[in-house]
Amino acid sequence: MALSQDDNQFIYHGFHKASMHLDGFAKIHSNGLLQLTNITERQGHAFYGFPLKFNTSSSQSFSFSTNFVFAMVSDSVKLTGHGIAFVISPSVDFRQALPGPYLGLFNCNNTGLSKNHIFAVELDTVQSIDFGDIDGNHVGIDVNGLISVESAPAAYFSNTEEKYISLKLASGNPIQIWIEYNGAEKLLNVTLAPISIPKPNKPLLSTQLDLSQVLVDSMFVGFSASTGLPVCNHYILGWSFNKSGHAEDVKVSMLPSLSSFSPATPKASKEPRLIVTVSVVAVVVLLIMIGGAVYILRRKKKYEEIYEGWEREYGPQRFSYKILYKATKGFKEKELIGKGGFGKVYRGILPSSNERIAVKRVSHDSKQGMKEFVAEIASMGRLRHRNLVQLRGYCRRKGELLLVYDYMPNGSLDKILYSNTRPNMNWIQRFWILRGVASGLFYLHEEWEQVVLHRDIKPGNVLLDADLNGKLGDFGLAKLYDHGSNPQTTKPVGTIGYMAPELLTTGKATTSTDVYAFGIFMLEVACGKRPMEQQGCVVDCWRRGAILDASDPRLEGTYAEDQMELVLKLGLFCSHPNPAARPSMRQVMQYLDGDAKLPDIPSDNVIDFFTATNGSSDILISFPSLLGTNCSQIMSTSDSILIEGR
Repeated sequence: MALSQDDNQFIYHGFHKASMHLDGFAKIHSNGLLQLTNITERQGHAFYGFPLKFNTSSSQSFSFSTNFVFAMVSDSVKLTGHGIAFVISPSVDFRQALPGPYLGLFNCNNTGLSKNHIFAVELDTVQSIDFGDIDGNHVGIDVNGLISVESAPAAYFSNTEEKYISLKLASGNPIQIWIEYNGAEKLLNVTLAPISIPKPNKPLLSTQLDLSQVLVDSMFVGFSASTGLPVCNHYILGWSFNKSGHAEDVKVSMLPSLSSFSPATPKASKEPRLIVTVSVVAVVVLLIMIGGAVYILRRKKKYEEIYEGWEREYGPQRFSYKILYKATKGFKEKELIGKGGFGKVYRGILPSSNERIAVKRVSHDSKQGMKEFVAEIASMGRLRHRNLVQLRGYCRRKGELLLVYDYMPNGSLDKILYSNTRPNMNWIQRFWILRGVASGLFYLHEEWEQVVLHRDIKPGNVLLDADLNGKLGDFGLAKLYDHGSNPQTTKPVGTIGYMAPELLTTGKATTSTDVYAFGIFMLEVACGKRPMEQQGCVVDCWRRGAILDASDPRLEGTYAEDQMELVLKLGLFCSHPNPAARPSMRQVMQYLDGDAKLPDIPSDNVIDFFTATNGSSDILISFPSLLGTNCSQIMSTSDSILIEGR
């Protein structure tokens, strides 16, 4: 209820009968609890029902203060997403905003624009590399975009212990936050604490900020929350705001209860009792009920799925088969956008949000390591990088697994690269695709919490968004292991032509074997030739002192020669038959960004250098055209091969 409310301030202990503008999932429960998202709706907004007048022309009077109590409750102990933001905005129209890391506030085209006039304090539970997030549990101050002006890991200052104590935002427990802005001093303070703790003496964040340059005279105040593949229920229990002074303290004892809304506390099911009588009417009713039940069961059979108890840990990432069936119009052939050795890919539109998705149907024996497979999918779903195709979730039905991805409107790189159009893709587009994929691989190898081996890098697995940005996708063969440990030896998997020589002999995939495949990929993009046609050609051109002759003739010389030379030479270094001679992806990024120079190899020593291996058999695989073999005919398939079971 609202204890007080006027033109300058208001306070709500619960939101029953509150004057609020709601959209998305946002709803007010009967006990006054405000819920912004749940496990099916990906974003929600709740704003005070009327705009407030901020006198931004006078910094002396342009001050505000707010405190509110929030809670983030997830079905999973390990996974959650994405967060809540307190927002001051000139509009409550967020129809173009995206969920997930965009927090329901921005999209990929407008984040960071000064014309947004949006101020926010984010409570973020997923680390988004694109926005420079410091970790997956932080508080950030945002101005017009999602790259925070200042941020800090979530914590509160203990007045008794005189130190900061870490605080898990998605603990499921109510947490109170104070946001105070002093226009005269241009100082913003953000303070956090559990509701059982009085307001700490020291804020978590304190930064100089001139909001008079950001906000306009008429602004809305409220909340935005969003979730992504890891999902979360976001709640606001109480809220106090004052636009010209100190906000009243929220009284914890008056807040609505959260316990009955926690997904971790399922409500007891009630089985209806069927009272059987001997009357004719009862018999008729019973027959009708049975007939209806048969109809419902037959209809449900159409969408029947496999669901096991252990999947509850990964449940938030699971889509229902019914939703995916409707999204793809029943997996009709006209919605088919690709197929390969592991299944078919269909375009689709989610009915609830009209978002475009790609759905991959993978045949799989559910008895072979399915638990481990889904656990790995759950891990892949937490990868966040601008040059990786985002995996949204999965669905299991009978003998197949369905994987849901972001939709890439321009399809795979190989389809454009090998089209007959001239001038085809220009060099600038190709170079930035190469650099983008390199950046994504560097993230997988070194920057994420585990090492991720992709094991199938090729143009067919690089997808292009609307702006032709390259995104590495199809993690069906990917393998994860902890930093500092050694990956286990397995049977070799991948695509012939992109598989490192040692992988075929030892079966051990490493970051170096990924680098090898990336080197082949680089040469393919630069030369416009399939793997078995390129390396020997590039080596020979380098030996003759005319390495640019190996470039794709469709480019017709419209490229920066120094960039082309760098890519051709770096492609050879990455695909060297000797793993010890290959650079790491960190070094590859340094070379591409001009922060380091490639080793200088004299042209008369090129062939000797690039055929120096630990065994002569490796040369046949790496440089078949140098030796006049017919390997290009034998190993020309572009389909991924899978020898080990998954």
